[in-house]
Amino acid sequence: MPSLEECLHIGRAIAWGASDILWKYYQSPETLQIKNKSADEGDVTDADIAANEYILSNLYREFGTKDFGYLSEETEDTSDRLNHDWVWAIDPLDGTSDFIKRTGEFSVHIGLSYRQRPVLGLVAVPMANHLYTAIREQGAYLEERNGKKVKIQVSAKTDINSMIAIASRSHRTAELELILSKLPKAQELSVGSIGGKFGAIASGTADYYISVSGTSAPKDWDYCAPEIILTEAGGKLTHFDGTALTYNNPDITQWGNIIASNGHKHLELCNLSQKILDSY
Repeated sequence: MPSLEECLHIGRAIAWGASDILWKYYQSPETLQIKNKSADEGDVTDADIAANEYILSNLYREFGTKDFGYLSEETEDTSDRLNHDWVWAIDPLDGTSDFIKRTGEFSVHIGLSYRQRPVLGLVAVPMANHLYTAIREQGAYLEERNGKKVKIQVSAKTDINSMIAIASRSHRTAELELILSKLPKAQELSVGSIGGKFGAIASGTADYYISVSGTSAPKDWDYCAPEIILTEAGGKLTHFDGTALTYNNPDITQWGNIIASNGHKHLELCNLSQKILDSY
């Protein structure tokens, strides 16, 4: 078994490579092929597929299938991953709708879980030329192409009234709108990808994010890599009742009501959000 440091070293090159692939497709919108997967699952593009094939082929070559399981948004799920303690969770293009709309707010997620909890994460943000990385108990970092990296930390804000909320541009239910309208905050930002949202909280430019399940909900590949980056930067991610998320379950959908925050008033945010939802 390779060490987590070795996994990160290999994963870093793969994440940058996938970022390059997405950037190439982003530069040629007139040739982008788009297909609709379903009403709940949204669209998929040939950029998603190309990045997915690149990431998986490289992970398979480097790590094989003896010790590692694999789960990716653009590859059919199988029960084989349930036989593994170590599972890669991949979203080759998080924020496909923003990619299509050309907001620039999309990312690549490569996460690794061990016994259902994340231990390593890489989130590449092609338009910013940034790569967020984290290993369990080793902190979170923001890297640039030239190899320069800085350790990142959540904000020190402890007053909810001064916090900045960050929310999805497109996936917004009536329940989420109600919670966001009633929770104390200084400002609300809208960002496309979950990786971008968690990166903003992890680096201190936003303070909390809320997800409320509707007919669909985020999947393992949406949260696995971003969670370890957030928590290693000092933040928290839980359901409203304070329970942790688990990964590599038979159902990969992360149902329920979930909050990511800078951690300083996490329980209070959970309780306030639940009270608002109960009144809906």
